[in-house]
Amino acid sequence: MDLERYHRMLALFKVLADDTRLRILGMVAEKPCTVEELAARLQLKESTVSHHLQRLREAELVSMERDKNARLYQFQNEQLHQLSREMLSLDHVTAPEPPQSESIWEDKVLQTFLVDGKLSKIPATRKKREVILRWLVTHFEAQRRYSEKEVNQLIAQYHEDVATLRRELIGYGWLKRENQIYWLPDSTSEEAHL
Repeated sequence: MDLERYHRMLALFKVLADDTRLRILGMVAEKPCTVEELAARLQLKESTVSHHLQRLREAELVSMERDKNARLYQFQNEQLHQLSREMLSLDHVTAPEPPQSESIWEDKVLQTFLVDGKLSKIPATRKKREVILRWLVTHFEAQRRYSEKEVNQLIAQYHEDVATLRRELIGYGWLKRENQIYWLPDSTSEEAHL
C-alpha cells in the first residue's frame, strides 16, 4: 500500500471514529437534513453539528445542497465503497513502510515552523508544539535566573507571542517560576542540551 493511500484511509477512519459523526451519517443516510434538524435530534448546539458536518464534508462522506433558504446535507456513500475496495483488494493489503523515526519527524516539524531561525507560528497540535517548546528551551542557560522581562526578551527573538510561549514552557515544566523569577529545572537543562 502506498503511503498516500494509507494516510487517506487513516484520515477517513479518524473522521469515522467519532460517535456523533457516525450518528449524523446515519441520519443523513435516512434522508437529507438541515443543521437545525440534526441539532434538534442530537440535542447538540448547531455550531457543534456544523463542525462535525464540515469534517464529514472534507472526507467526502456528506454533501450539501441548497434548497430555497435551507442547506440540506446528504450522505455520499462512494467514499465508503472506495475504502472498502481498497481495504479488501489483495493488491493493497500490504502495510506501508514503517513510520519515520522520531528525530526525523521532529526535524521536519522544526523545518516547517522555523523560518530564518524564527518561529513562523505556534503549532496548533500538542505534539508539534512540544517539539517547538523543546527547541525553545535550549536557548535558556542552565542555572541562570531570569527576570520576566529577560524571559520575554529571549522568547521575543523567536516569536512575538511571548505570553503564550512562556506559559506553555511553564505548563510543560521546562521552565520554573517563583516571585517573577524564572529558571530551568536541573533535569530540563540536561535533557535540552543533550
